[in-house]
Amino acid sequence: MSDHDIDEDEFEFSRNYFLAKESGKSAKKSARKLSEIDLVDEQDLRAELSNIEPKHEKEIASLINSYKSLYNEWVFELRYGFGLLLYGFGSKKTLIEDFASSALTEYSVIVVNGYLQSINLKQVAMAMAEVLWEQLKLQSRSASGSLLKSQQPFNSRSMDDLIAFLDGPHAPENECFVCLVIHNIDGPGLRDSDTQHLLARIAACSHVRVVASIDHVNAPLLWDKKMVHVQFNWCWHHVPTFAPYKIEGVFHPLILAHGSASQSVKTATIVLQSLTPNAQSVFKVLAEHQLAHPDEEGMPIDVLFTSCRERFLVSSLVTLNSHLTEFKDHELVKVRRHSDGQDCLYIPLSKGALEKMVQEINQ
Repeated sequence: MSDHDIDEDEFEFSRNYFLAKESGKSAKKSARKLSEIDLVDEQDLRAELSNIEPKHEKEIASLINSYKSLYNEWVFELRYGFGLLLYGFGSKKTLIEDFASSALTEYSVIVVNGYLQSINLKQVAMAMAEVLWEQLKLQSRSASGSLLKSQQPFNSRSMDDLIAFLDGPHAPENECFVCLVIHNIDGPGLRDSDTQHLLARIAACSHVRVVASIDHVNAPLLWDKKMVHVQFNWCWHHVPTFAPYKIEGVFHPLILAHGSASQSVKTATIVLQSLTPNAQSVFKVLAEHQLAHPDEEGMPIDVLFTSCRERFLVSSLVTLNSHLTEFKDHELVKVRRHSDGQDCLYIPLSKGALEKMVQEINQ
């Protein structure tokens, strides 16, 4: 092939390239919109996803069993002041819960589901302080036979006071700490900077140990050097489980689906089943009142408290408020102002959806 032929080929290629660019500019643009896409119902899509058969079950089971041999090492690291951070592909919720239920039986455990959309850290700190106080009272009684002095109620304390209590030199001679388990510490309800700095302050307390998981590729960017090496004091463990994010995924809408009333009921029921039987019963009282009085703006808190106390579901307003905080965090219950200025509770579901949910609770 001559040089002249090569030059002709290159010229033809260049000419075709620029002609294509010119024709592309004059081409008619599509008038279609993303909103016109006919999306499948979310419940149908999730049903199809649940029918997908799992693969490599034997290999995954063997992998999970290999992690169980690390439990003693993890407990050792916790006892010496480190925090455990588990990362890797797949849900680590079941693995962490198995570790807590089998290897941390000597310690008190508080669980935070970071995959929820909103989380009340003040409530978490109060629960940790109450658990630690019970531990200290038990240790004091067994060691000297005497009781510790009574404490100011934790629900009336500020966040700084609660952190100071968790970091106090209460029992230097005895091992005494509360283990805080955080599923998805990089979740949407915990991802902002202020929340992470608050969690780091809690993790740095002398009577607190943290076991957490991360799943977002950029999760380490949430922390600075001090938070990683001093406050959280992480021991990083790569533990891919290849398990589906079934529970975590319930709280996130699927991209290829749109929501429905039936899906709202299903999601709310799954959330409710994760709570204690007493909390479920309190929710049922509120739901039945809302169904019986559809024209009212909601159920006043004092009326709910009286009704629950008569049924021996709660013994104090503090207990009821702890249940209500859980409901609000999970967006099962909302608060609105009554015309007389009183706060009322209501469940943001239609009458039909609420009736179906009460049936689910009764089963």
